[in-house]
Amino acid sequence: MARLAQTAGLTDVQTEILATVRAFVDKEIIPHAQELEHSDAYPVDIVEGMKEMGLFGITIPQEYGGLGEPLLTYALAVEEIARGWMSVSGVINTHFIVAHMISRHGTEEQKRHFLPRMATGEVRGAFSMSEPDLGSDVAAIKTRARRDGDSYVIDGSKMWLTNGGSSNLVALLARTDEGADKPHQNLTTFLIEKPEGYGEVAPGLTIPGKLDKMGYKGVDTTEAVFDGYRIGADTVLGGEPGRGFSFMMDGIEVGRVNVAARACGIAIRAFELAVEYAQQRRTFGKPIAEHQAIAFKLAEMATKIEAAHLMMVNAARLKDSGERNDVAAGMAKMLASEYCSEVTQEAFRIHGGYGYSKEYEIERLMRDAPFLLIGEGTSEIQKTIISRGLLREYRTRG
Repeated sequence: MARLAQTAGLTDVQTEILATVRAFVDKEIIPHAQELEHSDAYPVDIVEGMKEMGLFGITIPQEYGGLGEPLLTYALAVEEIARGWMSVSGVINTHFIVAHMISRHGTEEQKRHFLPRMATGEVRGAFSMSEPDLGSDVAAIKTRARRDGDSYVIDGSKMWLTNGGSSNLVALLARTDEGADKPHQNLTTFLIEKPEGYGEVAPGLTIPGKLDKMGYKGVDTTEAVFDGYRIGADTVLGGEPGRGFSFMMDGIEVGRVNVAARACGIAIRAFELAVEYAQQRRTFGKPIAEHQAIAFKLAEMATKIEAAHLMMVNAARLKDSGERNDVAAGMAKMLASEYCSEVTQEAFRIHGGYGYSKEYEIERLMRDAPFLLIGEGTSEIQKTIISRGLLREYRTRG
């Protein structure tokens, strides 16, 4: 059979892009990931390389300077990048979500203003929805944007901004007074341009220092504190106050496909390391891969990777077709993240004591994999989304 996680029906362009990305990962990411990760250093040279390849504009329409590729191409590229180092895929993930939201929902003026510069990586996006007191309960958002003439004044705190310090564009979800009965209809998305860096980066906007994390190093994760921050009304995404929730949920759906792709990438790398080590390490006169206990582990790991990859590809293709994919994306995200954790754990066990050493790559994967269990919604949140979708489709008629 072919190697794991192959995708049928790709165009020549997609095949060429993915081959280029894989070669970049093998040459520029994997050899440097350990050192950069352990020092928690932002991968400047790697990011510049991704800019040169056009990855920051991979799904941005060609008329705005991007490659115009579908979500599937992006997801498969993310799978390759995460195989090298998950943090690098994090650099472009929130950027991609913001670009997707502007492409789908922005005004023509917003598209012309942001997308060409986002395609080159000159403008890099961050996505801000979570708050210190809430996670997936988006309707309970407390950050408030008060209308004041031709401006809005924003007050509140946001949490878990990936690329919060290194980005210069933030898609922010805040509460506005639209007079709607349903809480989610009083939420608005703002496009906030800001300087890179930390501290008070603009009057009324503070980005505290990086949060110290167990894994997912290199990429910065921050808070954002708004205190009387004033912004023009023309920064409302799509020029439509009160529709921010639906815009953000559209972004989250593609984000969940991204998380599934990242999980597949980490699982593939964990398998590669395990299957190589198992053929080199010998016990009782033969490679441990020839012991049934290890051989069966490898078989189960490979099967889980294949299943997760196929579900991720299906969710991406559904989104590209224009069909509703919330259930498919939730299923893919849940299965891929859970399987990633399990596959990485088995690879760790196959390595034995060496897996616990920071000299071995599997130690880094063991710290990165848990993030995917909670990023873009926990497995429990995915089960809520999936079950609601199933009940919607299988509602009893009677």
